[in-house]
Amino acid sequence: MWREYPGGIAMGLRERLFFSHLVVMIVGVASLVSISKISSPRLFVLHLERLESEGFNLIDVRTKLVTGFEFAWQRSTIWSVLVGSTAAGGLSYWVSRRIMQRLTEMEQITQKFAAGQMDARLPVSDIPELNALGASFNRMAASLEGVEARRREVIGDMTHELRTPLTVVRGYLEELADGEIEASPEIYRRLAKETRRLERLVNDLQELSKAEAGYLPINIQRVNLYPLLESLVEKFTDQLLEDGPVLLLQCPSVLPPVLADIDRTEQVLVNLLGNAVRYTNEGSITIAVGIDVSQLWIAVSDTGIGIAPENLPHVFERFWRADQSRDRHSGGTGIGLTISRRLIELQGGQIQVESELGVGSTFRFFLPLA
Repeated sequence: MWREYPGGIAMGLRERLFFSHLVVMIVGVASLVSISKISSPRLFVLHLERLESEGFNLIDVRTKLVTGFEFAWQRSTIWSVLVGSTAAGGLSYWVSRRIMQRLTEMEQITQKFAAGQMDARLPVSDIPELNALGASFNRMAASLEGVEARRREVIGDMTHELRTPLTVVRGYLEELADGEIEASPEIYRRLAKETRRLERLVNDLQELSKAEAGYLPINIQRVNLYPLLESLVEKFTDQLLEDGPVLLLQCPSVLPPVLADIDRTEQVLVNLLGNAVRYTNEGSITIAVGIDVSQLWIAVSDTGIGIAPENLPHVFERFWRADQSRDRHSGGTGIGLTISRRLIELQGGQIQVESELGVGSTFRFFLPLA
């Protein structure tokens, strides 16, 4: 296939492959003919001279033998070149077409993929190199399909989450404008609360986007978590009501250092403790620390409302809530646990959850020892 480019007309890959094979064949045939044309008659004459030295009388027929040999050599060479050229040309065309057929399929699939058909995949090829290329493309396509699916999910979730506070704000503003309600400090406090919720949601979405894309800065260092745990217990104890849950710390006074980002670890703990306080009206909230082989684990347990078994697989999903109305009322965005999981994974750890409805929940995460 000939293609026109700004600099002129250039051959396609099929033509390049075909002509390259032909050039190789022509060079091989020309070398064979040239060398045999020079060496074959001389070698034949030497063979005749050796026969004469052995007593054979070839003087009378020597010229005819040489002439006959050259005639036979020429005819056989011509037929060899014709048959060889035809076979080599046909084989070259078949190989070029076979390779180009796979490349054409790849081009068609990539065009479908670029047009938005995200499930388009390259077929398996019997050519190892093309098969490896197709497998790489399919892996990339699957990854991009997942990114596109997550993007659509995020857009849908954002639309759903932003609708509620925006509706509340618009409702108050319309009623104020129509004179249906009078302006009061309470109305302004409600409007401020909804705008703060919008601000938290936007900030959480930005951080989640960075975390999932791997752009969130993580500063892994050798740290001792005991001072952090003590300060968090003190801070959250001040926030608990007298008739609320009791915050406990079960931790050895001396902890081995871990490889972690102290700020991101604090962010995870603040989120887990905040959720525990939000869903625990009485009983206790316990921070427990232990060592397991090459890891240090921290568990935040509460005696709150718990999570139903069918909901446990969805705990770390975006915008998931066990109690929709309660969490909206308390101001949560439904993204904190998703961010927490990603932050722990970026530090080389894992986070798990165990819960029983009406009994309480335990969130446990692991960090590698230094």
